[in-house]
Formats: sequence, C-alpha cells, structure tokens
Amino acid sequence: MSTPFWALTAAYWFHMLATVMWIGGLTVFALVVLPSAQKILEDSAFTLFISQIHRRINLLGWLSIVVLTVSGMIQMSANKYYGGFLTFTGLWSRVILTKHILFLIMAGISGYITWSLFPAIQRAELLKPLEIRDQKTKQLQKRLHLVSTVNLLFGLVVLLLTAIARSV
Repeated sequence: MSTPFWALTAAYWFHMLATVMWIGGLTVFALVVLPSAQKILEDSAFTLFISQIHRRINLLGWLSIVVLTVSGMIQMSANKYYGGFLTFTGLWSRVILTKHILFLIMAGISGYITWSLFPAIQRAELLKPLEIRDQKTKQLQKRLHLVSTVNLLFGLVVLLLTAIARSV
C-alpha cells in the first residue's frame, strides 16, 4: 500500500518546518544568544536571561523532535529505497542510519541540556560564597556554549546527510 499524496506532502512540509525550527533555534542560541549574553551580562542576569530564552526555545525544540520522528517515519516508509526495519542495503540506507544515529545523539544532548546542565546553572547561582558561585557558573556557561555548538554541528551534518539521501 502506497502512502497517499496528501499524507506524504504533509509529512515533507511538517518535516521541513520542524527542521527549520530546531536547527534555527540551535543556530540562534549557540551563535548569537549565548556569546552575546556571556559578553554583556553578569552571571545572575545571564542565568535569568538564558533560562527565559531556553524555556521558549526548548518547547519548540522538543516539539520539533516529535514532529521530525513522526514525519520522518512516514517519509522513510514511502521511500523506494526503504527495505524494512534494520535492513541496510545500499548507500541510501547507510546514510539514513547515520542520520538517525546523529538525530538520537542530538536528542540526547538536548535532554542533557534540559534536565542536567540548565538545572546545574540555576543551582550554581544559589551557591555561597560568591567566589565559588562565580567560578562554577563560568564553567557551566562555557559547557553550555560548547554542548550547544556541538549539537548545532551535528544538526548541520544531519542536513548534509539528508541532502545525500535525497540525491541517491
């Protein structure tokens, strides 16, 4: 049974929309917001500002992950090169496997940022005396920037793999 035209069109559209939202959010956060906030804001203001930004971007990011998963499954099952679950024959299936592994790593990094790194940054603000708080906060800010940038780079590789898979 083939996927109806309207369903495949909707899957492509939602997939592209979710990709733009997620990768766009990662790009703005890692390359614009974080460096600017680190340069301009004191640690307490940085934590408050970044927490507000992250809360909004985070919702879009997790929604994008769900949409990408569902729409990607629809697209994959309709692709002429898809041979079935865990069937890896040909360039297309190997590229898609690599893309999906990177996607899972990116989702894991997003989980680490959401449920570990951001809470650690917020806890560091509560530490006394101030010297300890400032040192810990700076370390966590640098880690957040590094991890966010790595996640963005993985996203760019996923886009490249998508282009390769589409070209096969």
